[in-house]
Amino acid sequence: MSNTIYGVSAANIAGKLVELADFKGKVVLIVNTASKCGFTPQFAGLESLYEKYKDKNFVILGFPCNQFGAQEPGSANEIQEFCQLNYGVKFPMFGKIDVNGANAHPLYKFLTSTKPGILGTEGIKWNFTKFLIDKNGEPVKRYASTTKPEDIVGDIEKLLAE
Repeated sequence: MSNTIYGVSAANIAGKLVELADFKGKVVLIVNTASKCGFTPQFAGLESLYEKYKDKNFVILGFPCNQFGAQEPGSANEIQEFCQLNYGVKFPMFGKIDVNGANAHPLYKFLTSTKPGILGTEGIKWNFTKFLIDKNGEPVKRYASTTKPEDIVGDIEKLLAE
């Protein structure tokens, strides 16, 4: 794998394979999500960021994950319905994946090794960990679950201006 996300593909929530190279030239925010988490209300902030910047070459990619407190038990249809009904999510959602461990999706193996967390730990600590990717597909920054989407605006705007 290169030093970009472009060599990876993932199944979207409908099960169709998506090449992340399709997002070349866009600033991308990748988030592992869950429907039954204390941070779930961040979907509203994420959708608001997406609506504000989607026409300026910005996209958010949501990756449901059930590895933290089994907080994403639903099927793809249930997840999609939940996100749309409760938060009006229109940004691309993907199929449920593992972000840690032996079965971690290749995208997350790449992201966590490229942008480790506090004290160099690679593992994702909880739902709604975020990775900001520049227009060249290179990870720029990792944010903790506690970082609210609106707190990332400055970093997004800086990358969009480059």
